[in-house]
Amino acid sequence: MKLNTPRWWYERDSRHARMMRLMLRPASWLWAAVTARRIARATPFDPGVRVVSIGNLTMGGSGKTPVAREVLRLLRASGTDAHALSRGYGGRLEGPVRVDPAAHSAADVGDEPLMLAQQAPAWIARDRAAGASAAAADGAQALVLDDAHQNTALKKTLSLVVVDGETRNDEWPFGDGAVFPSGPMREPLNAGLARADAVVILLPTDMETADPELVATFGDLPVFIARLTPDSPPPPGPLVGFAGIAKPWKVERSLIAAGADLRDFVPFPDHAELKPADLAFLDDRAALHDAALITTEKDWVRLPPDRRPHVTSWPVTARFEDEAGFAAFLAERAA
Repeated sequence: MKLNTPRWWYERDSRHARMMRLMLRPASWLWAAVTARRIARATPFDPGVRVVSIGNLTMGGSGKTPVAREVLRLLRASGTDAHALSRGYGGRLEGPVRVDPAAHSAADVGDEPLMLAQQAPAWIARDRAAGASAAAADGAQALVLDDAHQNTALKKTLSLVVVDGETRNDEWPFGDGAVFPSGPMREPLNAGLARADAVVILLPTDMETADPELVATFGDLPVFIARLTPDSPPPPGPLVGFAGIAKPWKVERSLIAAGADLRDFVPFPDHAELKPADLAFLDDRAALHDAALITTEKDWVRLPPDRRPHVTSWPVTARFEDEAGFAAFLAERAA
């Protein structure tokens, strides 16, 4: 979905948010009913290998891809030949195709599969059953599905739900629980949690601990805490940042928290393909501030190859606070 997530979705107490939810509530009832019916009627395909689903309960922006990449790393470190499998959103190829970072672009396979393929074998397929079969035939012992909690194509061994754990400034990960379009939820909270085996709460590095009220939301489900940790500090000197993700304001906030001398920040829609006019605008902003350009890893892989040397990529990694405990959970349930 190409959009910037509306901030009012996550505001529990503002008058504007309450009015917007009220107006959009009938459409939300329809969305929730269609989603529930599709899930109830599904007959998942068993690809004959273990399937780990990484998903979320909200529209965009929870940190699924970094968690998927870390799950892939831990599975492969344990000796399991784990492959990533994605729909390939934003790419032109239908698949099944094994992603080759040297040959494919984000326009071919999508930005997130291209990121995952830098660490482990990654596949894209509109038909996930066909993609799973192709990966299994190629030797995959486990599949890690990116953004698959509401996708019922495959029989899942383990379902992890990733939750954005920021709760400051009266922002709440689920808003007031309203389903799209009157809120951020893809489905009602209880319905989504009923199919989950564990929850990963993803925190920024500058937040000390997860909100106890949020943790209590998940009842008896195992809860693991992870943090989005920059792979390196931002470069010194004035910077102009930009990002085309669902919650671009989080990138701006993270850069400032990491000590960046951020002079300006430009948000774009999620998965946006930057046009020449967009790139020219960014160059103008950088020239105005005598600054360098910096962006997320996901945005960087979507840039034209000739532009990449002129923009700093700022990767982040999901690191589990109890990595040994999470790795043991994976070993028991999916390795």
